[in-house]
Order: sequence, then C-alpha cells, then structure tokens
Amino acid sequence: MAENTFLKYFFGSGATLDPEGQFDLTRKTRIRRLREFYTIMQKHHFTKGFTPESFRSMLENLGPSFVKIGQTLSTRSEILPKAYCDELKKLQASSDPLPFDEMLAAMDDIYGAQRTQLFAEIDPTPLGSASLAQVHKARLADGSVVAVKIQRPGVRATMAQDIDIMRIVARQASRVMKDDQMLDVRDVVEELWATFLEETDFKREAANLQEFALLNKDVNYIACPKVYPELCRENILVMEYVDGIPINNFDKLRAAGYDLEEIGKKILDNYATQVLDHGFFHADPHPGNMLVRDGKIVYIDLGMMGRLSARDRAGFGAIINAVGMQSSSELKDALLAFAIQRDNGAIDHTRFLADLDLLLKDYGSCDVSEIDVGQLLTDILNLTRQCKVTLPPSITSVSRGIVTLEGTVMPLIPNESMVSIINAHIQRAKDPKSELVDAMQDLTLALRGAGKGSLDAAKYAGQALRMLTRGQVKVNMEVLGSEAPMSSLALIVNRLTLGIIIAGLFIGSSMVALSSMEPRWLGVPVLSFFGYLGAFILSVWVVSDILRKRR
Repeated sequence: MAENTFLKYFFGSGATLDPEGQFDLTRKTRIRRLREFYTIMQKHHFTKGFTPESFRSMLENLGPSFVKIGQTLSTRSEILPKAYCDELKKLQASSDPLPFDEMLAAMDDIYGAQRTQLFAEIDPTPLGSASLAQVHKARLADGSVVAVKIQRPGVRATMAQDIDIMRIVARQASRVMKDDQMLDVRDVVEELWATFLEETDFKREAANLQEFALLNKDVNYIACPKVYPELCRENILVMEYVDGIPINNFDKLRAAGYDLEEIGKKILDNYATQVLDHGFFHADPHPGNMLVRDGKIVYIDLGMMGRLSARDRAGFGAIINAVGMQSSSELKDALLAFAIQRDNGAIDHTRFLADLDLLLKDYGSCDVSEIDVGQLLTDILNLTRQCKVTLPPSITSVSRGIVTLEGTVMPLIPNESMVSIINAHIQRAKDPKSELVDAMQDLTLALRGAGKGSLDAAKYAGQALRMLTRGQVKVNMEVLGSEAPMSSLALIVNRLTLGIIIAGLFIGSSMVALSSMEPRWLGVPVLSFFGYLGAFILSVWVVSDILRKRR
C-alpha cells in the first residue's frame, strides 16, 4: 500500500514527453515499467554491488535505453574503471538476435504482399543484432546485394517509456539539486529524447546517408553505403551491403596491407572537416560503426548525427585553437564568445582566467600524445558551468563525439595527439589572403568603434561638466562585494545598541531603587526589579551570542 502511494505520488503528475499518445505513456505503464526495473536489478543483486560482467548483463536486461547508456559509458574512462569500460564495449558489438520468423513478420507488416516481390532472398542469419535493430543480408529482385536494418518490434515504445520515467525522476531530482553542483539533468533527458526520436526514425537515417555522401563525395578515403530511399520506412532501412574489415580488427588490417597510423590520422582529419567545415558530423563514431573496404573508411551507421551552425563551428574552432596555443586569455575569449548565456555580473573574470590558466598548465605539462581530449573538454565544461557561462547544446554533442572518437582512434595512433591533428587541419584550412582581409576588416571596425566611442565620451564629458557646475549631478553607486563587510558592521552596531540599552536599564533601575516608590519586592521597587531582570536577560543573550559566533 505504501509502495503504491509513493509511486502514484512520484509519477502522478507532470507533462509527458508524448502529448499525442503515440507511445502510451501513462502512470500505469510507468509504474509497471519501474517494477520491471526493480525485478531485474534484484535478479542481479544490485545491493551487493556489480562486477563488470554483471553490470553489462543488467544493462542488457534493462533494455535498449540502458544499452545505449552503457555504450556511452564504455568510452568514459574518467567515470568508470577500465575493467568496466572494457566489458561495456561488448555492448557495441551485438545483442541476442530475435528469431528470423519475427523479423519476417515485421517486414510483412511494412511491405505486405510486396515483400516477396521486392526481395528475392533474405539471409536468415543476421549480420548484426543490436539493442535497437537487427541487420540481415538480402538480395533485391534486380540482383543488388543489400543490408536490411529492421527495427525490433516494440522497441520504440519501450525506449519511450524508459526515457519518460527518466524525465520524471530528473524533474523530481532537480528540486533538491543545486544548479552549481551538476548539469541540469532535465536538459540531459530532453537531449536523450531528441536523440531517441532521431535514431529510431530510419527515414532520417536514410536522409543522413544521402547528405553525408554528398558532402564527402570529393574525399577519396571516406564513404558510406548507398541508400535505397524508395524502400525505406520509419522502422526499416535498406542500404548497400558493405563487406569490410572492422576498424578495431588490427590484425586483419595489417594483413591486408593497411597502415594503422594513416587510418587513424585520416579519420581524425575527416572528423575535423565534418565538425568545422561541414557542420554535419557523426555523433557516435564508435568502432562498430566503421569498416575499411577498398582503401576507404566506410561509416555504416548514421543514425546519430550532429549539426553545427556557422557561428558554432567558428566558436568551436577558436576553442580548439586556443587549447593548441596554450593561451588562457584566447580560450577565455573563445568560451565567452561561444556562450549563449552568461551572467557578466556574477562572473569573477580574474578567477575564470586564473582557473583556465591552471587547467592549460596541467595539460601543457603532459606530452601531447598523452593529452586526454575527452577529459580536457569535460574539465572546460565543468569550469564554465561553475562560472555561470552557459554553452550551446551543440558543444555537448561535439564533445561526446570527440570522446567516443578518441577511444576509437587512439589505439591506431598511440603516439599522436588529437589536439595537434585537429589544429593542423585548422591551420591548413586557413587562407592567408582571407585572413589578411578579415584582419583589416576587424581593424577598420575597431578603429571606427574607437573613434565613435571617443566622440561620445567627449560629448558626455561636456554634459557632465555642465551639470556639475549647475549642481545637477546625482551619483547612483553600487559597491560590489560589500555584502560581507556591511553585514559585519550591522552586527557590531546591533550589539552596541543592545549594550547601551542594558547600561540604560541598569543605571535607571539603580536610581529608582534609591527612591521610596511602592510597591516593593525583595526590598526594591517592582519597577526597579523588572529593570534589573531585563538588563540581566539581555546581558546573558549578548554574551552567549558572542561565544556562539566565536565558535
């Protein structure tokens, strides 16, 4: 009874992520799903702690939403120990496949009787089985060999329920969390929901494949599968079958004559192009999403893509450039220019600059090949959050992508630095002539602003002097940082006032005690008695307050 009352209170209110009722997100379904969570966690004896294997197994049993969380955690060595990260990397590879009959039934629900006309043959053994979808090799009626990515039946509804529960938990938790202690977890859940909508709509992935191919058509070492948009639906994707070597199968790559270091550098350089030039980049570049075929690095899963505006691309490039230059002042300017919201009055600019300087010194003392870019970006984000500087959501997406990519390519290029490679790309992309033109334009604008400011200053100075000679000047002054001294001064004045009152009561009562005033009590007038009593009580209170404050 108590459990039901708590669950109804906890899940009984709040806006839903699904106002149209597409996923049946109700209080009843939330409570049922939460009980499933508890049963699964009990099965894995969560109160006794987790081994890496049991933690991975529990995430798999909890469902696709938690598998995605586990995949993200597998690249975050600063959050989990290495043994856990290594175990969670197995989530990138596969999940238990569903029976082939169920996948055929799902295709029949999509294509109906046309399925046998469109597909001449479908391999019953899946090429891969992930938490969200299963991939089968097939042959179209025209003979083309394709990969068919079929969404697991019911997976969208389950993931929607999980994220809906997370949203309610985040809303409740945000009531007791301070903003300066951690990220607004509600924003994190909203981002997770947006990612879910994009990743579970395979028509979007088909569009991503077409756009990615167009943007990289002139890059001879990057490719993606050809897509068949006429066969794609919201829950099925048909694309070219790619038979390649996984990016993390180093032995096969070496046996095929590939240079691992060259592959790693090319992946990084192209990723810098995606982020800084195209503004359309892979947001989840883990090893399971890349193959090598015919001398090309092929991205086979483009379900999660990020976008950056021109302003954001320039801002992120300035941040990376400042890190490469080890310039705290440049990094501070880049972060403030990149921010979408900042409280200038609340920012301690001197401390902000000093903290950035210490941060860069810590990383500058390391060899460039040893810099953990993921941790560096995390530290920068934490520092800006503490200083009331709000960066756009795109920076989180880019940071997550770079953290994932770092875990993917660092084994290929252990003696290289991501910062140096990305910085080299930035330097190559710069045109000296255009830089000179931009510098001249900036100088012209600065001189124009300085000249206008000087004229305005002379004008306002004249007005101020004229008002001063007429006695019309009023000063509205706010002393920042004066709250603590003023509070101490107010405390001193209050105690001094109480001391004067106590002295007045004592002296006044003593004068009355010498008189013959009636009635009397204990040999003194009643008025004098209460005066002494009041002075005594106030004296005890003042002394105890002083001792308490001193402790």
